[in-house]
Amino acid sequence: TSSARVVLATSAETFESALASAKPGGLCLLHFRADWAAQCVQMSLVMDELAKEPAYSAVTFVNVEAEQVPQVTSRFGVLAVPTFLLVRRAAESQQPQVVDRLNGADPAALAAKLSAAVSATAPATGGDVAAAPKETQAQLEARLKSLLTRSPVLLFMKGSPDAPRCGFSRQIVELLRKHAEVAPFDHFDILTDQAVREGLKKLSNWPTYPQLYAAGELLGGLDVVREMDEAGELGPALKAAVTARLEKLVKAAPVMLFMKGSPDAPRCGFSRQIVELLRSEGVQFGHFDILQDNSVREGLKKFSNWPTFPQLYADGQLLGGLDIVREMQQAGELKEALPASCRA
Repeated sequence: TSSARVVLATSAETFESALASAKPGGLCLLHFRADWAAQCVQMSLVMDELAKEPAYSAVTFVNVEAEQVPQVTSRFGVLAVPTFLLVRRAAESQQPQVVDRLNGADPAALAAKLSAAVSATAPATGGDVAAAPKETQAQLEARLKSLLTRSPVLLFMKGSPDAPRCGFSRQIVELLRKHAEVAPFDHFDILTDQAVREGLKKLSNWPTYPQLYAAGELLGGLDVVREMDEAGELGPALKAAVTARLEKLVKAAPVMLFMKGSPDAPRCGFSRQIVELLRSEGVQFGHFDILQDNSVREGLKKFSNWPTFPQLYADGQLLGGLDIVREMQQAGELKEALPASCRA
């Protein structure tokens, strides 16, 4: 059973009343969960422990049964469980402000985010805080190179696409959104990381932001991107970067599953069921967590003309989602459709 300090929301009404119980301007920690996910059970215990801490006595803790409140999960863009949102209660008529977010089960990260959010609202005490160890130049360069290959189309900007923090960032987002159907883009907010902001200027020899990368290579800033768009070159360049990445990914293993979460920690019921099905058949498969990369998630829908996940591929060709794979299994056709090397 949950701590008395943790409210359980099983309907839109109980969710709204839980938010309303917070003081105006007060913090709420929302845990979107489901009983079938072992990670959620573990993280509910973490919520109970955090709720007992005197330092968090002013925080409202809410366990939200994600599958029972689809309108709430949709409103907050929750795609999988567990997902944690730190929100600040606004005036009665306004949407609560999302302060921070954590996807997946990571007790240490959750505690750190909660502590930071509470500290941001608390008066400064002047106490000594241990400095984090300084990143070396080599470590920073390795991190930057890893970042640049994170997504086929990646925008380094001030703020986020929905809340840009400068006019140039807003304008480049508008340009990219014209091509989002064929080339979804990911973003990194340079205002959240001083080391990345300064390091990328040197690495790419480009002194200003925003900066747009395709397939790990710098295309340029707003002026260059605008010129490419006017010349009809932007869409094809972005689409080529996305397509090349997807073609490589669907062939990363003879059998590839694109799912929410990982086989040992699935983050939606359909993903859990297809993993169980494949394992029951003794199928060896690679996997990709689509929650980690928005451009892959959106790009694959167009690439294979299949709007939902999970998606199962054999030798780079789409077999289908859970229903089709289950039908193939029941008809005794699944193993025949898979490469011999992957069958039990």
